[in-house]
Amino acid sequence: MACVTERKPPGVSFESWIDKQIRLAQERGDFDDLPGAGKPIPAGDVDDELWWVKNYLRRENLPTDSLLPTPLQLRKEIERLPDTIRGMPSEQAVRDVVAQLNLQIVEWLRAPSGPRIPVSPVDADEVVATWRQQKQYVRKPQPAAHPQSQPEPEPAPDPPRAGRRWWRRGR
Repeated sequence: MACVTERKPPGVSFESWIDKQIRLAQERGDFDDLPGAGKPIPAGDVDDELWWVKNYLRRENLPTDSLLPTPLQLRKEIERLPDTIRGMPSEQAVRDVVAQLNLQIVEWLRAPSGPRIPVSPVDADEVVATWRQQKQYVRKPQPAAHPQSQPEPEPAPDPPRAGRRWWRRGR
């Protein structure tokens, strides 16, 4: 508690009290050898009021998505899910990624903060079906070992979902 100053005495203005505290700190040498001493404060872009935020993100190597509220971050993760699972080696790895994302979504749903944006858990079976379709496009057909052998027929694509969503059925 040595660095805490005593209370401002009554009858002394705040401005003179603060000036006195700064002067005493300068005399003690508290401001000597600080990082950035003698360097000008970067002015930034005068037309952009968030120049300092952009500089911070660039300096710390952070993505701009880290500034978004949690529900928007989760929705962006859901949108990027097909790209995320594209190179996954197994179905279990895909399911693990979906399970981790669903844990984050459920955590936010239990204690929402920020704007009320609808976010719902992801269906792991649909993501696995997407992963399988992506793998089919990547896989090239192998030449037949025997000329009489027949290539295996490709599996039929998943049938489209029939009907309307339950909340729109009454319309």
